[in-house]
Amino acid sequence: MEPFSLKTEEYFVIKEWADRFPNITAGFTTKNGGFSRNEYKTLNVGLHVNDSNEAVSRNRQHVADLLGFSHEKWVGAEQTHEINIKKVTRKDKGKGALVYEDSFSGTDGFFTYSKGVMLTLCYADCVPLYFLHEKTGAIGMAHAGWKGTVGGIGRKMAELFAKEGIDLSEVQTVIGPSICGNCYIVDDHVISKVQKILEDVDIKPYNQISDNQFQLDLKELNRTILTNAGIPHENIMITDYCTSCHENYFFSHRRDRGKTGRMMSFIGWKEEVGS
Repeated sequence: MEPFSLKTEEYFVIKEWADRFPNITAGFTTKNGGFSRNEYKTLNVGLHVNDSNEAVSRNRQHVADLLGFSHEKWVGAEQTHEINIKKVTRKDKGKGALVYEDSFSGTDGFFTYSKGVMLTLCYADCVPLYFLHEKTGAIGMAHAGWKGTVGGIGRKMAELFAKEGIDLSEVQTVIGPSICGNCYIVDDHVISKVQKILEDVDIKPYNQISDNQFQLDLKELNRTILTNAGIPHENIMITDYCTSCHENYFFSHRRDRGKTGRMMSFIGWKEEVGS
């Protein structure tokens, strides 16, 4: 079953989580309903892609209003396609929300127990990974391009949950909108790194189409990494949405030849009334 449901033209929600947990806000923005122009038309939320700062700020504030989750409670990152995960708390609220230079540097994942904090990361083809543990309220978010994927950011997040004393059999995970295997072509250099992490796995999430050219399914690769890390297969939901194929909804770095906007993944618990 498709985990993402379009809520408004501006964003999708993870429907099962929204239905089960009224206080959680988790989903993925589209490219529609914003204020940017030209190649960033219209809901670009990337602070680092040479779009107008004014437009990006308006877009982010617009998303905050729609979600009912003030941008003053967001945390954001200077993403570097590595595997660094930052554990954040309420004292970090607002970092990277509207000013890129205030973001967490060299960070591609967030983890928190805190309510009233929105974890946000940006994408234009890479894989968003969402994590949730119902009993403790722990949530996580990771940005997994091919470098972060083969580097093991999904495994590292699972290990972080385990180090917190959380039973991985109870962790729920969602793999969000990102480029699909048909659209993502890589070379031997990338595939050699993929093969190293799949030495003991029968499933091969890639297909050779010509000399030094392979179709790579990053979503399936991340699912394999997460199951190998100890998260049960049945606890992992995976979307069919492709950022390249579904042009009506998403920016795509590959499809748009590098000059494009960014979508945002988000997850956070709203503070309970009176807290």
